[in-house]
Amino acid sequence: MKLGVYTAVLHDKPLREALSIIKGLGLSGAEVNAGGFLPTPHLPVTQLTSGELDPAEYLSAFEEAGVELTGLNVNGNPLHTDPEVGPQDADDLRRAIPVAAMLGVRRVVTMSGLPEAHPGGRWPAWHVNPWDSGYLDSLDYQWDEVAVPFWREIDALARDHDVKICIEMHPQNLVFNPPTLQRLVEKTGATHVGAEMDPSHLFWQGIDPVAAIDYLGDLVFHAAAKDTRINPACAVYGVLDDRFTRAPAAEHPTSLGGRHTVNRWPHDSSWDFVAVGRGHDVEFWSAFLAALDRVDPDMAVNIEHEDAQLGQLEGLQVAAETLRAASRYAVQPA
Repeated sequence: MKLGVYTAVLHDKPLREALSIIKGLGLSGAEVNAGGFLPTPHLPVTQLTSGELDPAEYLSAFEEAGVELTGLNVNGNPLHTDPEVGPQDADDLRRAIPVAAMLGVRRVVTMSGLPEAHPGGRWPAWHVNPWDSGYLDSLDYQWDEVAVPFWREIDALARDHDVKICIEMHPQNLVFNPPTLQRLVEKTGATHVGAEMDPSHLFWQGIDPVAAIDYLGDLVFHAAAKDTRINPACAVYGVLDDRFTRAPAAEHPTSLGGRHTVNRWPHDSSWDFVAVGRGHDVEFWSAFLAALDRVDPDMAVNIEHEDAQLGQLEGLQVAAETLRAASRYAVQPA
């Protein structure tokens, strides 16, 4: 198992400093952003694709730090109907695949995306409980006319470059749980599309991440280490808590492309993303790593830090300590 960090949380640090921090945490892997929702401070995509920067020169920073580049991340919505979002996110993904191959990286993380409900629609629509036949009509359109052609193209591109596409099963996407991930693979006949197993989005849906790994098996290509804590407010508001509010421009909210930004989280939320170990204990994380090991002993597992109560380095330290402890028990000698 390769334990590391997704470096988005270290976006304000130069690459070499970020890698030094990862090494200091006792970890050995790094996943860096290559486009989508977030900028690319640790990956000079343009210089690499233009030939201005030699891949070996870029990778030398990782070699000197003793940290392996284990994945590129292009999370976004490549199916978004907004012309300022969808086409850009899709192009970022297309560009990241050959860059990954150039760098010898075999994993690119992204999201499945979510299109409009019907032709001509102006906003993505997430139909998660399609009790009305009209919702099924909409899902047929979203899957068969939008998602399947796009993902067939991406799978072919990934296959040509010997790169695996690892989809984060994320709400507000067509693929948000194990069955929808499996559906995408089956509908497209994909050979190079599978799952990035991020348990944080599964926890609040009531899904057992270990059972999800066993269900998907060889379709699990890559993993994230991010935890979720269910709060007392869930008893009243439920997991579909909708009390998000707009963040004022003065607060410089995180951009999601075009005019779209991240909203404010409810102050007494039903659930929160927390550092690994602050939602589930070492016993769970040991079982999680053991389940991943059954699929691929060399799988990369990268910490994604989004705990609003802990600082940048503090959150990474808490997560790294939990993961290191869990790894000692995850795989017992035969």
